[in-house]
Amino acid sequence: MDWDDLRVFLAVARAESLSAAGRRLKIDPATVGRRITRLEEAMGARLFAKGPQGYALTEEGARLVTHAERAETAMAGASEALTGPEGLTGQIRIGAPDGCANYLLPQVLARICDENPGLEVQIVALPRVINLSKREADMAISVSAPTAGRLSVQKITDYHLHLAASKNYLARTGPILTRDDLKGRRVIGYIQDMIFDKELDYLSEIGPQAVPLASNSVSVQFNWVRAGAGVAIVHDFAIPSAPEVTPVLKEEFTLTRSFWLIRHLDDRRSDRLNRFAEALSQGIRREVARLEAQS
Repeated sequence: MDWDDLRVFLAVARAESLSAAGRRLKIDPATVGRRITRLEEAMGARLFAKGPQGYALTEEGARLVTHAERAETAMAGASEALTGPEGLTGQIRIGAPDGCANYLLPQVLARICDENPGLEVQIVALPRVINLSKREADMAISVSAPTAGRLSVQKITDYHLHLAASKNYLARTGPILTRDDLKGRRVIGYIQDMIFDKELDYLSEIGPQAVPLASNSVSVQFNWVRAGAGVAIVHDFAIPSAPEVTPVLKEEFTLTRSFWLIRHLDDRRSDRLNRFAEALSQGIRREVARLEAQS
């Protein structure tokens, strides 16, 4: 069995499409199809069923995935053994919620790349849970710890959130000194039916609120606050990026949440990914502490 055919098989299994797998592998879809046919002939089994939604794994294909992923891990380990531990190289893709992706990861990853010039990093900022089993990313940062799947879960750090508004908004509508002062204020928050993790349901902590300005993106919410559109619960680590924004009711109301690093369990054998994960976790902890001290 050819490892390169297994690599193509995994790409199709994850992308559920010949064209998407081809883009990921940088080969044309026709070649992808020929390689899958060759592998199926070698295995004596049909590995995919083509349907309206794309290429779905058959029962035999699903059984092969586990073995193919082990081969993938072994090949990555062999490559690392040959290149040595001097510096991190190659591409690493990280999934993250957009608050972390916008206000923490750019500077944290820039420092890691400064120290490892051969490293290429990609940030996938999606308002949903990143699917590691389909290799949407090599690792993901989450606001809650998953309890199912073959995953490695490590707590990175706690972080805090407060109610905040722009100084212009407060000058125009009056100060917010007590919770009663929130009455009649325009509240900014998440679209309720698009909250993909219970830890993001911030406004439930202050009781029922109408949310006339809502977005599934925390960055859009924060930009509404900056524009003086209303009051929102925002990350403390985001506030230093906007001098016009100030916390309100800071002594009365604080939310504490956590970031978790989620990885494929088999990837714990990879020295390269282990070293990157440690640098990433340390960098996030330092950056959260630095920015929260300024908020």
